[in-house]
Amino acid sequence: MKALQFDRFGSPDAIVLRDVPTPEPGPGEIRIAVRACGLNPADWAVVDGLLADQLPPLPRGLGLEVAGTVDALGEGVIGVEIGDRAFGPATFDGPTAGAAEYALMAAWARIPEGVTAEQAAALPMAAETAWQALDDLGVQPDELLLVHGAGSTVGETAVRLALNRGVRVIATAGPTRAAALEEAGAQVTAYGDGMAERVTALAGGRVDRALDTAPTGGRVDRADQVSPAGGSLPNLIELTGDPDRVLTVSDFAAAAELGARITQIDMRYDRMDEFARLAGEGVLAVPVARTYTLDQIHEAAKLSQSRRPGGKLMLVL
Repeated sequence: MKALQFDRFGSPDAIVLRDVPTPEPGPGEIRIAVRACGLNPADWAVVDGLLADQLPPLPRGLGLEVAGTVDALGEGVIGVEIGDRAFGPATFDGPTAGAAEYALMAAWARIPEGVTAEQAAALPMAAETAWQALDDLGVQPDELLLVHGAGSTVGETAVRLALNRGVRVIATAGPTRAAALEEAGAQVTAYGDGMAERVTALAGGRVDRALDTAPTGGRVDRADQVSPAGGSLPNLIELTGDPDRVLTVSDFAAAAELGARITQIDMRYDRMDEFARLAGEGVLAVPVARTYTLDQIHEAAKLSQSRRPGGKLMLVL
């Protein structure tokens, strides 16, 4: 089968498309014929050497979340059949991962009717991160939550999950995703100078809690939409009146300095069926900005690393 691999750490230039053996599912695993593989900042961190001392030797595969058709079942697998459509995290501790013609999964859910493979493959990491961040922040129904960086995939997912929980949401976002966020039910304002004043006016006072989902350093959504110098946390603390009511999923250094909260995401993927249900009901929908074929990986990586992809980037087979 064809698969993307890297056999040295460094930039995405190390990634190559090769013909490799098709992996066999172990106990508790399934194999899918991949139709879509989501790309994430975490992919480039893995290529750069993240977890290098915890995983087997190189070469290694690329791609952490996938969707496709079940092709083979490992020992002990129940509740799924060959031919079912499934999505979830790809195993990435071997020579291949999700960016391949076939991939293994140890956690999965069925793709709901009306949801495409591309839409399903965009869900796992964004949904897991946003769900855990909302739980760690302690957001309660009827509270007012500010989501900063809501134009990111995690940010928009957090907005949609919070609204579904009965939370009132104000979102900061650039023009790319503003209309979609408003349609989902959030009040939306722009980044940049005067953001705190605009949020205060929308809130009618203080917000109860704030979630920072902007990429580290404050750059969000577009090159010309940048949050205040040093990141957004000072403004978010001012808006809530308490650093303990502010949580970031990215700006850990600023959080440590200012006393804000952080969430270290533990990708357990034990809520996959719930994510599938919410996607089928239209609650969860991660925007897919562009699709690429496997041999276009370097073009995709360049846009992903620009921090302004405008949504999820997807490899399609």
